[in-house]
Amino acid sequence: MFTGIVTRGEVARLKQSRGVLEIEVHAPGVARALEPGDSVSVGGVCLTARRVRRKRFVVEATNESVARSTLGLLAKHAAVNLELPLRAGDRLGGHIVQGHVDATARLRLVEPDGDSKRMWFSPPAGVLRYMVPKGSVAVDGVSLTVVDASEQDFEVMIIPHTLETTTLGTLAPGDDVNVEVDVMAKYAEKLMPATPPRPR
Repeated sequence: MFTGIVTRGEVARLKQSRGVLEIEVHAPGVARALEPGDSVSVGGVCLTARRVRRKRFVVEATNESVARSTLGLLAKHAAVNLELPLRAGDRLGGHIVQGHVDATARLRLVEPDGDSKRMWFSPPAGVLRYMVPKGSVAVDGVSLTVVDASEQDFEVMIIPHTLETTTLGTLAPGDDVNVEVDVMAKYAEKLMPATPPRPR
C-alpha cells in the first residue's frame, strides 16, 4: 500500500523478453531502501523489485500491467514517479493508493493558475463515476484532490512543489497518464444494494 507522496527516478534501461517488460530505474535513495522481492510503485503501478544494486533496481511488468498502464510508453532516460510502500507508523500524507491502475487518461487541457497549474484529464467513463469534488485520485502515482468532475473529464490543481518534484510538471496536452481512483469509492459502490428496498 502507498500514499501517493512520491520521489522521482530515471529509466536507465528497458528490455522486452518473453512477455515481460524489464525496467531498470536509477534512483539511489529508493534503491538503498529496497531488497529483492520488495514492492515499489513505478509511475503509479505496484511492481516487485527483482534485482537491486546500490543506485539502481530492476522491476518486471507483465503484459497485463503494460496493457492497463503507460509503462509500455516509457523510454530510456524518461523520468518516473517512485514510492516505497507504507510502513506501520508512517504518516499517511496523501491517501490510500494500492498501485492497481484502473485506466489511463489523456491530458486534455492545462491552464496556469498563478504558480500552480490546472489540468483536465479524460479517462474512460467507467472511471469518472468514482470522481467527486474534493475526493482523491492518483495520477501517475501522485495523490491529488479532485477539483471537479464531469461526464467527460476531471480537474485537478497541481501546486508548485508537485510540479517541481514529480513528472506532472512536464506533462503536455495529449499525454497519457495512469489513473487510480479512491478504493473507498469502489467499496462503497459494492456495498450499496443493487435495487432500493421495496416499501412494506
